[in-house]
Amino acid sequence: MALMDLAALEIFKAVVDEGGINRAAARLHRVPSNVTTRVKILEQQLGAALFVRVGRRLALTAEGKLLVDYANQLLRLSAEARAALHDGGPRGTLRIGSLESTAAARLPRYLARYHALYPEVRIELVTGTSGALVSSLQAKEVEAAFVAEPFNNPGFETQLVFREEIVLITPKSEGRVRSAKDIGNVTMIAFANGCSYRKRLETWLASAKIHADRVMEFQSYHAIIACVAAGTGFAVVPRSVLSLTTASSDVKVIPLPSAVAHAKTHLIWRASHHSVALQALKALFAASLAPAKTRGKELRPS
Repeated sequence: MALMDLAALEIFKAVVDEGGINRAAARLHRVPSNVTTRVKILEQQLGAALFVRVGRRLALTAEGKLLVDYANQLLRLSAEARAALHDGGPRGTLRIGSLESTAAARLPRYLARYHALYPEVRIELVTGTSGALVSSLQAKEVEAAFVAEPFNNPGFETQLVFREEIVLITPKSEGRVRSAKDIGNVTMIAFANGCSYRKRLETWLASAKIHADRVMEFQSYHAIIACVAAGTGFAVVPRSVLSLTTASSDVKVIPLPSAVAHAKTHLIWRASHHSVALQALKALFAASLAPAKTRGKELRPS
């Protein structure tokens, strides 16, 4: 079997990322026929079809999906090797996952700082529930993820990065809520199963033998808060996201018991995974959480 060259992997990855030959060719400044030829040569070298045509689009075969992970790793290692031979600075692509609330309310200033320090790193951010992000990390679809407790920790390393206060929100017309029993069988509005905050809410309700008769699932806090404001039901949200939407002034915000309210957000990654770009991200958060007297030093990956 002939050896694969990095240029072929870059072309293959571009076709995957762009979803087709023509867009990949435009991104790579090549003619489509050249991209098609290079993909066919790569398939011949590997002895396996990497794409199958489904209607007017290309879809990855099982072998193609397997190669994507290896291509990502090889291209990242290549970028790191070039960086190490020059200035040692991080570069390449850093793909991370995050809770939607963390991405909206917590990460912007840190990612802006990271970009200012390491402009050669291309950050790709995907959002999801803690459960979905853990699955993405296990599948090597992301290098690291920001998730909230509780979460499964199968072979991950973790770094505490944020502390959140989770609050209950209800329509302003709702009566006084002093305990879970005061909620009754009202509609619960939440993210899909796998959301750590939803799990906290359900555990709290179950402790009072309260179970929501109906659950409406949404994919954004803006939609959740707006529906609560409209009188649809109740929800729990991090207090940090309330300032991000005007609808927050139209809901009643109720503190929760300490065991439910106090949540920790961790940056997690596979114990076996190492990259210069990820190490720099961990160093940035470690420095931000360090005592004030240790701050101000240049952030460099170890």
